[in-house]
Parts: sequence; structure tokens; C-alpha cells
Amino acid sequence: MSAQKTHVRSLIKLALEEDAVDDDITTKILIPARLQAKATIMAKEKLVLAGLDVAKQVFTQVDRSLKFKAYQKDGSVIKAGTICCMISGNARSLLKAERVALNFLQHLSGIATLTRQFCLALTTSSTKILDTRKTTPGLRSLQKQAVTFGGGHNHRQSLKDGILIKDNHLTLLYSKKITLDQACHLAKTQAPARLKVCVETETLDQVTAAIRGKADIILLDNMPPHILRQAIQLIDGRALTEISGGITLENVQSIASVGADFISIGALTHSARSMDLSLSLNPITQSHLRRPRNG
Repeated sequence: MSAQKTHVRSLIKLALEEDAVDDDITTKILIPARLQAKATIMAKEKLVLAGLDVAKQVFTQVDRSLKFKAYQKDGSVIKAGTICCMISGNARSLLKAERVALNFLQHLSGIATLTRQFCLALTTSSTKILDTRKTTPGLRSLQKQAVTFGGGHNHRQSLKDGILIKDNHLTLLYSKKITLDQACHLAKTQAPARLKVCVETETLDQVTAAIRGKADIILLDNMPPHILRQAIQLIDGRALTEISGGITLENVQSIASVGADFISIGALTHSARSMDLSLSLNPITQSHLRRPRNG
């Protein structure tokens, strides 16, 4: 089993333990132990589906005998009223898994849907939408996967995946009389060759220093549009460019018009609202279980 699959399995186990699914007192009291049922999960609004495979794993971790049939795929754009999947088997097991499965599915679909909205705003631009590390602790891999289902791209997964010299790094370095361009040179000489060096800048002077330091990527953080344009012109293709800070659906198109390579948006993972999906449960009667007659 891959590290990713092991991690997701552990996440689901933790979520199920948090919900005390083995001590579902309501279900134990009211629902016959052998009752069979089928559940359908339906979208209540237009959305980009994400987390369907995770939802499947929730149900099968609760009860391996449950049968899961998907009618859609992660990354699909679906309309309100669309049936996403059907799960059948023991009714108690379905009830135990319901909330945890929906929590994952609604949250991850929200991220994918918001990402797609940003991407659609840039259909005439070559600028790519990136996520950030502003993720829910423990859920990063799933949240970043949801971003890709929405058409976005992943920034570094963790601190080991790239050199990003931020304002706090620079504050500490300045106290040691190390300038921004010197910091870039130091990072490029010490880092593994496969890693690009990105530096966060807030002023045109810092942009100039980053160019001198031969940064691979220059991040333009919280700059007003007219300064962004000047910065892009100043860089003039000598480094990749990334814009961050205060990006919304209302301004992303105008910000992309300055010609940056990337726009990174923390809101994709920290502010996406959960999508509205519901689970409906119906008993499987004896008539449902009988084989149809031939002819």
C-alpha cells in the first residue's frame, strides 16, 4: 500500500473514531441488525465532484460487505439532481458511515468547485492557478488533489519540496547583514539542483534584488495592480512570476492581465464552502431481492 493510501486510510479511521460509529446508539436501538438498504448520494446544486473515492473508502472501512457503485467520476461537473453513487448492504452500516462520507465529499467538492470558478475566469489567459500550504492539518493531500480536480495546479506539498524565501526569512537574514540577493545566491548553491528558488517580494527594490540573486521564481505579494505591471516589466522573463495576496473571483481576471505565470490562492483550500450533497436511504424489501423471471 502506498504512503498516500495509508495516510488516507488513517484519516478515515480517525474520522470514524471521532464520530464513534461503533457506538451509534440511535441505530442500535431502532434499526434491525439484519435490515438491508440502499443509499444514493445526490448533488443538490451544480458542483465539481471531488472525494468520491474517499467516500467509497469510508463505507468499506465501516463494512467491507457494502457494495459501492459510482455513477460519476471525481472532477466531473454535475448538475443539481445528479445521482453520484449508490451504496447497498446492511442498513446499520450505511447509517454509521453516512455523515463521515458526506463530510469528506462536501468539503472536497467545495474546493474543486471554487478552483474551477477561478480557472474559468482565466480561460483567455495563460496564467495558471496554484494552491498554497494554507490547508487543514492532516487533510492537505486530499485538499490539494481536489484542487487538481477543479483544474488548478499544486504548489509545493510541503517544506521539503521547494525553496521559498519569505518575509520572515528575510527579516532574520537582514539582522545578520545578509541581503535578499545574497540569500538567493546562498539558497541556489546549497539547495538540491532539482529545486527552484522562489523569493517573496513586496516592493520593486526587492524585485530588483531578486533578479540580481537569479531567483527562479519571483513572488509578487500584495502589490497593487500598477506596481504589479511595473514588476512584470522589470523582470522581463528573467524569472517565472507568481502573484499572491487578496485574490478574489472579482479581481482575478484583471490581476492575470498583467501577464504573470502563476496566481496562488490560499482561499481555494481555507475558504471554500462545502457543497450541498445529500444521502437518501431506502430499505431493500424481499421483492427487491427476488430474481426476475425469464421472459
